[in-house]
Amino acid sequence: MTVAARFEIPYSQFLDPHGKVVTPLPAFAQDPAALLPLYQAMVLMRIYDAKAIALQRTGQLGTYASILGKEAVEAGVGAAMARDDVFLCTYRENGVQIMRGVTMHELFVYWGGDERGSDFAVPRRDFPVCITIASQCLHAVGVAYAMKMRKQPRVAVCMIGDGATSKGDFYESVNAAGVWQLPAVFVVTNNQWAISVPRKLQTAAQTLAQKAIAAGIEGVQVDGNDVIAVHHAMREALAKARAGGGPTLIEAVTYRLADHTTADDASRYRPPEEVAEAWKREPVLRLRNYLSDSKAWNKAQEEELLKHCNEQVQAAAQAYLDTPPPPADQMFDHLYATLPPALAAQRAAILAADAGSTK
Repeated sequence: MTVAARFEIPYSQFLDPHGKVVTPLPAFAQDPAALLPLYQAMVLMRIYDAKAIALQRTGQLGTYASILGKEAVEAGVGAAMARDDVFLCTYRENGVQIMRGVTMHELFVYWGGDERGSDFAVPRRDFPVCITIASQCLHAVGVAYAMKMRKQPRVAVCMIGDGATSKGDFYESVNAAGVWQLPAVFVVTNNQWAISVPRKLQTAAQTLAQKAIAAGIEGVQVDGNDVIAVHHAMREALAKARAGGGPTLIEAVTYRLADHTTADDASRYRPPEEVAEAWKREPVLRLRNYLSDSKAWNKAQEEELLKHCNEQVQAAAQAYLDTPPPPADQMFDHLYATLPPALAAQRAAILAADAGSTK
């Protein structure tokens, strides 16, 4: 018997959980000061996230999906993308969205149940949050196909969770992306839990990155708590896609430190010792330790950053709380060029009721 083919999945980690260098750093990370924007972005994400949860717990925000624990994935992806790339995300990528130019005010408005928050002022071609699991993978293929047809040096970046890799939408998408050699990067945040289903019950695959092999595309795995590793993998994947080298699947191994959403209670299905152990590998402290050991960061800078981030988040939250609610008839907007008679009648009835209530 002969071997038809052999495959392997490379794994990247530059900083260990204590912030110590374990592999020679890539060129962009040689100067510790160059990593400060990544660290500052991660801190802002964590403070924004805490505020969103506080607003939800006090009845001022709808159900919210925390990004706690995946800040390195968010920062690494967001910082690597070019302005003209297109981002397609789930409900747990607010950090990347902030780095792409979506304001925290817009995000709060969205999580408050107001779709005006999806009308981003800056990244106009980025897609809105996708709730339906893995369906944005299909959208990413369409976007990347258009980029290739137009011969544009742009990339469609699609982020999904580990659970989404069990969906047919995902498999069909990476297969099509491979066949057509599309300029796309699929980033899988492996946070170990698809709501209450652990990774081991989702798939028998040794890695999620190896699911790229069947599609004929490159698959790599990185330490998702190491922002240098995530950013390095993204830079390489994006450069390859722009040069016509086709798509890449990046699996970022991390851990969801919070509940699945604020409607969930993860203590019902996750052992506390597992969560406690995951906190020892969390990304923000890891990078802070490295920067401090490198003399690129100190306590005074940390205090100033926390003050600045808190002010930004508080201002965005207050702007959201001060935003008047949308008119009730807004639900009929952007559905049809001309409303069908039945919906037009409903809209007229709502407007009449509103007019009567203000008399």
